[in-house]
Formats: sequence, C-alpha cells, structure tokens
Amino acid sequence: MFMEVTAMETKNIILQLRTERGMSQDELAEKIMVTRQAVSRWENGETIPNTETLKLLSKEFNVSINTLLGAPRRLICQCCGMPLEDDSIIGRDRDGSLNEDYCKWCYADGTYTYSNMDELIDVCVKNMVNENISEEQARSYLKNLLPQLDYWKRYEELSDNGQFDEFKHQLVNEINELHIEGMPKLDKLNALIGKYVNPEYTLPNNSKVKFLNDQKTYLGNQLECEFGGERYFGIVADMDFILVCTYDKNNVNGTNVTNPELILYKKR
Repeated sequence: MFMEVTAMETKNIILQLRTERGMSQDELAEKIMVTRQAVSRWENGETIPNTETLKLLSKEFNVSINTLLGAPRRLICQCCGMPLEDDSIIGRDRDGSLNEDYCKWCYADGTYTYSNMDELIDVCVKNMVNENISEEQARSYLKNLLPQLDYWKRYEELSDNGQFDEFKHQLVNEINELHIEGMPKLDKLNALIGKYVNPEYTLPNNSKVKFLNDQKTYLGNQLECEFGGERYFGIVADMDFILVCTYDKNNVNGTNVTNPELILYKKR
C-alpha cells in the first residue's frame, strides 16, 4: 500500500519538476542516463526510480529524495534537531548534493560546523525563546534532545579532530587583528546562511552590489558598536574572504537590514 501511494505521489512530482524546467522526457532521460520509456513509466505511476536514479534526479532538480518520494519521512537535522521542512535549508555534501540528515547551519559543503554541544545549544536557544518558551525550557529541551541525535551519538566517528574549530579560531584572530574602530573583540563565529546576511551595498560610484551567495553557508557574527547608538557590526567570512559591515539595529533579526555600509572586504 505504501509503495502504491508513493508511486502516485512521485509520478506527479517528477512530471511537475520536469515541465517547470521546460524539459522533454527525452531530455531528462539523457541527463540522468536512462531511457525515455523509463521516464514515461515513472510519470504514469507504473514504477518509481531506484535509489541511484533518485540521487541523480535529486541533483538534477535540486530537491531532496524525500521530496521526490512525496515527503514520506519527517526529516530533522541530526545535529541540532531542527525540522527540515524545506529543501532550501538542507545541508549539502562537497559535490553539491543534498544531505537529508542535516540543516545548512550544522553541515555545509561536507563540513560539520559544530563540535561543541554547549556552543550549539547557546546558538539554538536564542532562536527558540518566545512568549511561550522560556530560555530555561529551551535549554532543558535541547540538553535532552541533542544526545539522542545521530551526529552526537557518532561524534567520535564523524568529527574532524578539531580541524574546523582550528580554522574558526584562526579566522577569529585574523578578524580581531584588523582593529576596526568601534568594533569590539570577536569571540566566536557561527554558521550563517547567505540570504540572511546579504544586503545590497551602494558603492562610491552609486552602483549597488551584493557580495554573497544566498544559498551558501558562511561563518559570522554580529556585534554591538562600542560607540553605542543604533548600529551593529556584521562579520561574514569563509575560506576566501572576510567581510565587515555596519547596519541599523532595528532590523538585526530580519533579512533586510537597514542602511548597510560596507566597512571592509578582504581576500584571504
């Protein structure tokens, strides 16, 4: 019964994804190295793709295998516990394929971004506290949940022996050595998604430009200006660059910061 339901859902999903991209059955078949008849059988609900073909379809359409199968599983990040309800927040392996076990914040381009459970809890608690959940309740919930997740249960097997933490430490030192006026000392860098930290800057020639990829995961933080007022410093970095900007405080939690000003963009 499950396979019948899955096949029915999958046929509509593949048909929709193919037609949205203006592809014929022949074109899709060529891209994923199957026959046109195989594509036709999927879309007629006669069969569903095998595991390896689902991986190819996932990469071609940029959606998760879970989505292709009609979302039969409730995915959660196996590092932080976040529900993976949207393919856009799923982490990616080094080859760009989606890894349905993790979110973008915890797993980026094949790299696990957290090795300290307490540090992760500190980050998550800030996003969970609201009028219905206190900080104490959020912290207690995470302390119970995280040890049950696959990443933390297999930490010794999955960890990189501190290499990524060492890279973050090096980046923090490089940023502090810039001695930017008014910016307090940076203590740590967190995983950030590009679309949340990618404002449009006005250059001296009045042209406007964005420097980041909305879909990529970076390292960064925000710091209150030492001079007070309503400005925050925003720091974003990765293997290739360091970016420092300022913006108005009233929108620090939004995707559209107010009055962003680029302070520094430095290639590493």
